[in-house]
Amino acid sequence: MLPAILGLGSAGLYATSAGLLFYRLQRRDGDTDHSKRLALALAALAVALHAWLLASDIFHVGGLDLGFFNALSLVGWLVAGMLVVLALRQPVENLGIGLLPLVALGVIVELLYTQRGSEATGSQLELGVQMHALFSITAYGLLALAATQALLLALQNARLHAHHPGGFLRALPSLALMETLLFRMIGAGFILLSLSLLTGFIFVDDLFAQHLVHKTTLSLAGWGVFAALLVGRVLRGWRGRQAVRWTLTGIVLLILAYFGSKLVLELLLGR
Repeated sequence: MLPAILGLGSAGLYATSAGLLFYRLQRRDGDTDHSKRLALALAALAVALHAWLLASDIFHVGGLDLGFFNALSLVGWLVAGMLVVLALRQPVENLGIGLLPLVALGVIVELLYTQRGSEATGSQLELGVQMHALFSITAYGLLALAATQALLLALQNARLHAHHPGGFLRALPSLALMETLLFRMIGAGFILLSLSLLTGFIFVDDLFAQHLVHKTTLSLAGWGVFAALLVGRVLRGWRGRQAVRWTLTGIVLLILAYFGSKLVLELLLGR
């Protein structure tokens, strides 16, 4: 009963927060600071309930259960939590209009499949591999947030070049600030991704025996894409569409690396 209350409560609060943010975006007059604060407060409460649910599903005496649906929900929780924290200092709260309903969906899926026992075979991980997994999931969460920022930046760029700056664009920060925030997210995510790969090489004994070679190859490719993007930013001033393309390419590789591998191994092959 408690997991159902936590899951439905957090999903409902995520959806309500997204609705308030959308309502705030549609308003064309008056002070919208109150609705922003209320939306973020509801999202923060959702994050707290979501964390309680994840703790009961993931943490066990023998280690962490990071099966496919638990991992998907954990990434969503990280994205929502990072969004709330960032929105307290930077004008990025409108990312929640699209992201928070997806996080709510992830909670419902986790709740349904966990209650049905679909994750009973989730792996119990050793401490070193737990570190690797947590670095990985945190990196993916932050880089997923950066990818959403990149999509907004691309749309903002396109609308401005087409001389249609109205609509939701009035609620977004300037292009310069959007790009600054994007590269801050990518820089932090890249550090976490580097730590993930480093701990993986240290603590994972046999990549081939553990069916991790595809995950490792795609993760290294994604790491290379983000490394090239950051170097290009410093040396050649990459920005705009070029930054968006590299960001989206990198996150697609990482999604295929982590969730694609888990999907095939756990749900299709039953390993």
